[in-house]
Amino acid sequence: MQKHGLEAVLIGNAGAAIHGAPVTTIDFDFMFRDTATNLRKLKAMARELKATVLRPYYPVSKLYRMVDDDLGLQVDFMPVVDGVRSFEELRSRAMRTTLENTPLLVASLEDIVASKKAASRPRDLAVMEVLERTLHAHEKASQARKPPSDTSGGARRAQGRK
Repeated sequence: MQKHGLEAVLIGNAGAAIHGAPVTTIDFDFMFRDTATNLRKLKAMARELKATVLRPYYPVSKLYRMVDDDLGLQVDFMPVVDGVRSFEELRSRAMRTTLENTPLLVASLEDIVASKKAASRPRDLAVMEVLERTLHAHEKASQARKPPSDTSGGARRAQGRK
């Protein structure tokens, strides 16, 4: 994706796994902008990987599936994801990481959970408890890292004496 300049955000179980959720998946799901330029980039990527881009019938709007059966490659690119208002919002909350020295945008765990809740498919609901437990653990860890706040009013009293 980087070589062809296709900006996309990893979402779904693969994204949740990067956040530490003990889930598995057989594919990778990305949200991207559905533009003529990005479709050309997607097709160029597929050609380089010797993969095929399919438009399978699913209730998911405008799904583009890149597959190579010989390699077991299945990557879904979606311009619309349940529970996500826009690509820009998803990207703004995404975590930037690297995978094998390649930059990767990974949807926030909150967005992954919201999308699975909104989709409400049996396979999404099946992992919801695990995802919510992981999200809760992240929130607890984040709270533990925050410095304690002064709830005694001491700082306000000290300022008032100046």
